Amino acid sequence: MARGIGACIFGLGGTKLTAEEARFFADAQPLGFILFRRNIETPDQVKALVASLKALVGHDALVLIDQEGGRVRRLRPPHWPDYPPASRFGEVSNDSLEQREIIRLGARLMAHDLRALGINVDCAPVLDVPQAGAHDVVGDRAYAPTAQDVAVMGRACAEGLLAGGVLPVIKHIPGHGRAGADSHNDLPRVDSSLDDLMAVDFYPFQVNADMPIAMTAHVLYTAIDRRNPGTTSRKCLKLVRDVIGFDGLLVTDDLSMNALSGALNKRAKASLRAGCDVLLHCNGQMDQMRQVLNETPKLKGEALRRAKAALTRILKTPEPLDVVEARARFDGVLARGNIAELHRDPTEGQAMERQATAEPVTAQGSR
Repeated sequence: MARGIGACIFGLGGTKLTAEEARFFADAQPLGFILFRRNIETPDQVKALVASLKALVGHDALVLIDQEGGRVRRLRPPHWPDYPPASRFGEVSNDSLEQREIIRLGARLMAHDLRALGINVDCAPVLDVPQAGAHDVVGDRAYAPTAQDVAVMGRACAEGLLAGGVLPVIKHIPGHGRAGADSHNDLPRVDSSLDDLMAVDFYPFQVNADMPIAMTAHVLYTAIDRRNPGTTSRKCLKLVRDVIGFDGLLVTDDLSMNALSGALNKRAKASLRAGCDVLLHCNGQMDQMRQVLNETPKLKGEALRRAKAALTRILKTPEPLDVVEARARFDGVLARGNIAELHRDPTEGQAMERQATAEPVTAQGSR
């Protein structure tokens, strides 16, 4: 990793770089970039965009995307395969081992889709544990209603992504499942006791504390800090490091979200002061990005070490995968709700083979 890397990740405005964006990113040298629906048209266009972004920086850039499945997926048909929300996997079997197997397979396929485009980070899995009465911003994005199931199912997703050469981002640490508001619009306040938070919300993150990257939660946990939401709370992020045990790269959720107050430069400064390693700004608005950049240091010390450690976990040669056969099994299981199909020998029985391949099969999206 070269010197002089900005401790920031930026979005951009459209499907191609503008001259102004190119100059800005070349000067900023951000650690990475994040893509949204506004940046995506076709596979060839995305590949070209990603290549142009990487060419602007003098280091191995991270290129992020939110590709969870369900309502949060930036790559969609007809160019890319469809994926269900996380909650769907709990419906296909009552056996936790079988659930984890199909989750891992789906994540491995998703990694194949992303890697073909040059994208090397997926902002998944969601490790939030949904609670009764909470806002549905998490909802079906959560794997299960219990902390234990979320922990193991989320880990299966993370391992599938890693096996495919894509870094997972566990989110939203230390937990968004109790939030009564959508942090895109308002600051959620959680008044649960620290014991309750430890037993439920924090548990999936403890189990997955060895993952390379985590994204913070813009949530106010009054049992920890009555004034500052997680992203800008020293007390909260100290708990993330010392109690949850996460020592990977800690990235803010989007600084432009309305849960945070004050000018963007103040949000950026407060996040870094609290203990975040990297600032994330998503909307691509140049005036806002300049404000964030003004407060962005170069990566150094522990933040630089964590960034380097994350990059070393991107496999140069992904785990072998027969994409067509794996896609047929994955789609077939979800279509019939029959997890046992995962264990079937694909050459066993012509009738079963015809049934297994009845769903459309796409190797890596249309080209």
